[in-house]
Amino acid sequence: MSITKATCPYCGVGCGVLIESNGQKITNVTGDPDHPANFGRLCTKGSTLHFTAQPHGRALYPEMRPNRATPRIRRDWDTTLDFMARRFAETINKHGPDSVAFYISGQLLTEDYYVFNKLAKGLIGTNNVDSNSRLCMSSAVTGYKATLGADAPPCSYEDIDHADLIFIAGSNTAYAHPILFRRIEAAKEKNPQLKIIVVDPRRTDTAAFADLHLPILPGTDVALFNGMLHLLLWDGAINQDFIREHTEGIDALKAIVRDYTPKLTAETCGIAEADLITAAKWFGESRAALSLYCQGLNQSRHGTEKNTALINLHLATGQIGKPGAGPFSLTGQPNAMGGREVGGMANLLSGHRDLRNPEHRAEVAKLWGLPSVPDKPGKTAVDMFEAVRNGEIKILWIACTNPAQSMPDQALIHEALRQAELVIVQEAYADTETTAYADVLLPAATWGEKAGTVTNSERRISLLNPAIAAPGEARADWRIAVDFAQRLEAILRPGQAALFPYESSEAIFNEHRETTRGRDLDITGLSYELLTRRGPQQWPFPEGASTGKTRLYEDCVFPTLSGKAKFAAASYKPVAEVVDARYPLSMNTGRLRDQWHGMSRTGKVARLFAHAEEPRLAMSSKDMLRRSVTSGDLVRIKSRRGEMVLRAESSDDLRAGQVFLPMHWGGQFVRGLGVNELTINVTDPTSKQPELKHCAIQVEKANLPWRLVAMAIGESGQGADALARLQRLRGHLNDFEFATCGLFGREQECVIFRAANSAAPNPDLLADLEQILGLDQALSVMHYEDQRKSITRRVRVANGKVVAVCLFGDSVAEEWLKDWLSMGHPVADLRRMLLAPIATPPKGFAARGRVVCNCLNVSETEIAAYLASANPAEPIATLSDLQQQLRCGSECGSCVPELRRMIANSTAKAA
Repeated sequence: MSITKATCPYCGVGCGVLIESNGQKITNVTGDPDHPANFGRLCTKGSTLHFTAQPHGRALYPEMRPNRATPRIRRDWDTTLDFMARRFAETINKHGPDSVAFYISGQLLTEDYYVFNKLAKGLIGTNNVDSNSRLCMSSAVTGYKATLGADAPPCSYEDIDHADLIFIAGSNTAYAHPILFRRIEAAKEKNPQLKIIVVDPRRTDTAAFADLHLPILPGTDVALFNGMLHLLLWDGAINQDFIREHTEGIDALKAIVRDYTPKLTAETCGIAEADLITAAKWFGESRAALSLYCQGLNQSRHGTEKNTALINLHLATGQIGKPGAGPFSLTGQPNAMGGREVGGMANLLSGHRDLRNPEHRAEVAKLWGLPSVPDKPGKTAVDMFEAVRNGEIKILWIACTNPAQSMPDQALIHEALRQAELVIVQEAYADTETTAYADVLLPAATWGEKAGTVTNSERRISLLNPAIAAPGEARADWRIAVDFAQRLEAILRPGQAALFPYESSEAIFNEHRETTRGRDLDITGLSYELLTRRGPQQWPFPEGASTGKTRLYEDCVFPTLSGKAKFAAASYKPVAEVVDARYPLSMNTGRLRDQWHGMSRTGKVARLFAHAEEPRLAMSSKDMLRRSVTSGDLVRIKSRRGEMVLRAESSDDLRAGQVFLPMHWGGQFVRGLGVNELTINVTDPTSKQPELKHCAIQVEKANLPWRLVAMAIGESGQGADALARLQRLRGHLNDFEFATCGLFGREQECVIFRAANSAAPNPDLLADLEQILGLDQALSVMHYEDQRKSITRRVRVANGKVVAVCLFGDSVAEEWLKDWLSMGHPVADLRRMLLAPIATPPKGFAARGRVVCNCLNVSETEIAAYLASANPAEPIATLSDLQQQLRCGSECGSCVPELRRMIANSTAKAA
């Protein structure tokens, strides 16, 4: 058994992991106690990474489609790359370099990013290279640059330990960045005087932990921040010396915020005036105020202004450049920062250079040994797919991302992918929504299989090492791009100096390192050897330095022409799509605790569905009552772009007029194109980031009385069997008016398919579902038929245990049967259940319900029962009681915020 150091491939916290492997297979993963991002802790997603390291569903060999009407067939690498080089050269010669484009990913390593950027801007001569970081971090970038002068988060995670106010805006940190939230919890426990303010329309687990929750109306963040600044100015709670000596532009901002009176601001934001005053007072009086923010600010038509308005508060109070203070954007992806460092977006160049700056373009051209690099702005994510749809871009190369699930306005994206002359998808997984459109599929190595660097939210660079070889013929992303670039270079630049001589990821890093010399992110003092010997390091780390910089701007000198930070004159503007009589509900999207992005990785782990099995629309009880909807009912959700049918659930975390829908589910798990079929593609004019967080919708009850639930265990005892069935079941999602599919179970991984229709579907369709589940084997299948009620039940038995179930026409037995199946109960008593008009569970058996603690498999039902059993005179009031008695929350801690809420609710009921 060998141990390999790496980092987690999920969010931007950048947790260190130790990969255990046997040379052929990754067998386990634990947190790296020496990594300063997490000190050994992992969340539910990170701690289950080894379950994702399996060959099923992987892209294993290059594949090409002879034409759009035929399926892809396996090819060798040379044939595939030669074909691609010829097609690129022909298209560029005929239509120009801007007829091709690259859409890449914040999940690539920095070295991968660097090669793609150089390939597009250096060899081909187009700036049409953009990243899915455009969907999550580009407004944070423009906000930092507009105020502080550079795309450089000034803080470090250790500032959480030094703050006496933590101001969280637009981030459910407990779910999106769980390990950072553990650190916030620890800081609060160590210092009970630490104040925490959370700004969020929902009462999330993060908000429930706060000393003050500001449930603002969606999109009113700028009004809130300007209203707080109005109060700070009025009360004289600003740092006049800092403003005078280290900033500029305060007068223009004063003229704007003068109008944001407490009364007007509170009414605009939909919060209590007293709470607004308290928030401003705490911020102004704070010795060290730290702001943490994420997609609630970024994914907006006005994302840049939201970011700058928050940074204005820090500049006005001098809360920057000192321990525990500063505006700290939380990165959404594991290497979105690294991608920005190498210029892997349509408006950037290597080393944090700006494409619009002629001097910067000349510097990059010189570093690359070229006469020039293109000055025409490239297409950013949304505009790129528009250009593909209208035929301006002929060839689209997509690497390590899934735009057919993640981009807004999915109808447009799918149309663009159909219209493209050539779609190349470089991907580790063969079964994503986007790979269905691939004319060429390039199999890529993934987590645990390749070497390179990543940069996390606090500017910390970690070196990753491969634990095992990639399966099949999959290659490292940089290797694929280099092999292609060398072929294309031979056609476009015959006989000239090679631009891509790299034989290792380290050679690429060394060239990237040189592009940062003298820049704000100077890493000329770093090397693979140093990162191996000393571990992860923060930038800047220039040549000759002994260590990186923990926090920036401690000298109050900013990377602007004047050396001063700039106040940005931001004004409140409403959301891009306001509610009206036709679309009266404001929909907010966001993350769940145990899933990530489009679920191409987490969607392969059954236990990660235990906390949330399917997408549900959370609604206030008032909105549900108006529509005669109860929890569990199917509802039809419509926006101006598309519609979905999903289950509704009642939530006390939302005010009337607002709903919440998780972002993760796409066409691989639900009928249609997924959640982003509803969202809007309007973008921020500066950052070009789309307003994915919000749109206006209508909701009505869906009358679909015919129901289906189909379940089967992975009979081999391995997840691959369940995943194989899941893949086949996905082909039937669009055969019903409502359908979802996914996994469940723990020791035995199981697949589940849910569907509903207004009437019973074609019998051939049902027969195919039965065949997929093995329910066509007459000798081992029990049957129940009620033709009058159109009810059919099928149960397959093997070795005395139930292994597959189909309930046609009704689904009342779903919950307890699901637990029965996954827990491996014997078949006894099930005949009685089958023959009953209403399928009731065997005597003494009860469903466990939703799992709250994934690490130790503790359910909501078990926790609630334990809390209810407490002596009313001495109600359980501490987390340690639950941790000691049921052990929930005692490992990764991701469930701790929910446990606290359950304890608080139980205590309130007892009182």
